Amino acid sequence: MYAIIEDSGTQIKLQKGDVVDIDLRDAEDGSTITFDRVLAVGDVAGGSAAKIGLPYLSGATVTAKVLGEADGPKVLVGKYKRRKGYRKTIGHKQHYTRIEVLSINA
Repeated sequence: MYAIIEDSGTQIKLQKGDVVDIDLRDAEDGSTITFDRVLAVGDVAGGSAAKIGLPYLSGATVTAKVLGEADGPKVLVGKYKRRKGYRKTIGHKQHYTRIEVLSINA
């Protein structure tokens, strides 16, 4: 079974046991988060038709456990002005919350 949820303006496809990074939240390690903005729920094997919400499915939730914080890849941004001798490099790492999907309730 899979679910497509909306979190912070992004749509994420989740299955039970998946470990994914979402936008940073104030959540303790080991606590649980419940996502109620479920857009669609379907079966991986394709035995039954997927349920699609307009825009959300009522009563459908996804429960996940917080594993901790994680850093994304380093992104380097370079600034340059021609004929001025100006070059500058700036780096950035985005912070995420890592979660593990425990259950999908349709």
